Amino acid sequence: MTAKEAVAKRIVQLCAERNIAINALANTSGVSPSTVYSILNEKSRNPGIVSINKLCDGLEISLREFFDSDLFEGLEQEIR
Repeated sequence: MTAKEAVAKRIVQLCAERNIAINALANTSGVSPSTVYSILNEKSRNPGIVSINKLCDGLEISLREFFDSDLFEGLEQEIR
């Protein structure tokens, strides 16, 4: 799994745990829905840390909590 895929899965996981729709998260976070959906699909190859931090604010968690997941263990090496 790549880091980008792990970020997308983590966002979906956190929304599911909190029963929050993606659009609602975007609105709460001050991130446009199109930006969130681009992170979740193939359009965004490099989700920005500022956007991730805003999403964390909307989820009322820290960046540390966001990245504290098994999803980020053993990611593929992306430098080839």
